[in-house]
Amino acid sequence: MSEPRSEVFALDDLDKAIIRELQVDGRMAYAQLAPKVGLSQAAVRQRVNRLLEREVVQIVAISDPLSLGLTCQAMVGITVSGDVRAVAAAVAAMDESEYVLITAGRYDVLAELICEDNDALLTLVNDRIRAIDGVASTEVSPILKMEKLVFSWGTG
Repeated sequence: MSEPRSEVFALDDLDKAIIRELQVDGRMAYAQLAPKVGLSQAAVRQRVNRLLEREVVQIVAISDPLSLGLTCQAMVGITVSGDVRAVAAAVAAMDESEYVLITAGRYDVLAELICEDNDALLTLVNDRIRAIDGVASTEVSPILKMEKLVFSWGTG
């Protein structure tokens, strides 16, 4: 994930329509997308390229962890004594980290982890995360069920 941007790009209704369509099918051909948003194929290509270049959108493949044999998901709250950025970076560098947040509140760092099973989660938390210099404590909350997961913000 890139650093927060200081420049904000205003999206017009056509940009929002393009993004909404790509959120449904990121592989949609420009020939299909153009009539859905009321533009020519060339104009859609130009707008999509501009959105990508400005890093307003990314077009990525999202895999299903369960189909890959990764059956254990958990949120881990980490309390840090010392440099919170260093701890967050160390956790973020781990392959099992889906996302890592520096927060203000009960925890200094929140991380979503995806592992093969509970034994792998135990090893990750006990042997690797707790061994990071500056980690004072951890609290693991297993994810029992994902009720909602969307990627459709910013186009309403």
